Amino acid sequence: TRRDRLFGILNGIDYQQLNPATDYYIQSHFDRYSLNTREKNKQILQEQAHLPIRPDVPLISMVSRLADQKGFDLIAQIIEPLLAQGIQFVVLGIGEQRYHELFQKLAARFPEQVAIFLTFNAEIAQRIYAGSDMFLMPSRFEPCGLNQLIAMRYGCVPIVRSVGGLADTVQEYDPKTGAGNGFTFAKYDAWELFAAIVRALEVYRFKDIWQTLQQRGMEADHSWHASAMRYVDVYRDALAFHERGR
Repeated sequence: TRRDRLFGILNGIDYQQLNPATDYYIQSHFDRYSLNTREKNKQILQEQAHLPIRPDVPLISMVSRLADQKGFDLIAQIIEPLLAQGIQFVVLGIGEQRYHELFQKLAARFPEQVAIFLTFNAEIAQRIYAGSDMFLMPSRFEPCGLNQLIAMRYGCVPIVRSVGGLADTVQEYDPKTGAGNGFTFAKYDAWELFAAIVRALEVYRFKDIWQTLQQRGMEADHSWHASAMRYVDVYRDALAFHERGR
């Protein structure tokens, strides 16, 4: 077997450019010690999305290509029961026409809960990361994924399917031990996704626990420096292995 010779190294993100304490695109800068300042960004996002300014309403977001691979077929099955939970839902992206039409119709039917930006715009994306409470990535497959890393960097708690790089970077919150940094589901199933979101909504009611999850995501190191150091470790191990084989 060559299992002991194969290594996976996660992508990184640019921590200088993607920094909520200095980000040019967001108006209210913050870090993990000033999460109360972050709340202003939620208000700004709600205003830009033409949603009611309601700080206590859970705001769930996606920045994604609108395609089956990204889990939109699951979302289509549960979106109305999800909206019945009293949440707000903001989506930024372009993709398959049927999903464009789905969210346009939802935004028309539920103007106080659903907003769709059918574009890709870096400024809006950063405001979504900085202003949302939860970030959704129910991907069918995801070799690494960057958006969940950006979301955590900006204090947005991820809800993901536990697959590929999502499984490597997001761990289910355990109310018994307090461990974890988000919410996950394994089976590619709409109601498994719904259950994960409901668990997140339950925890969201407890602000101190929620802030702990936010801080945990923000303090994790998913920078390119961390990825580069992992490459260095692998090369060192490879050299040592080669030397032993001589």
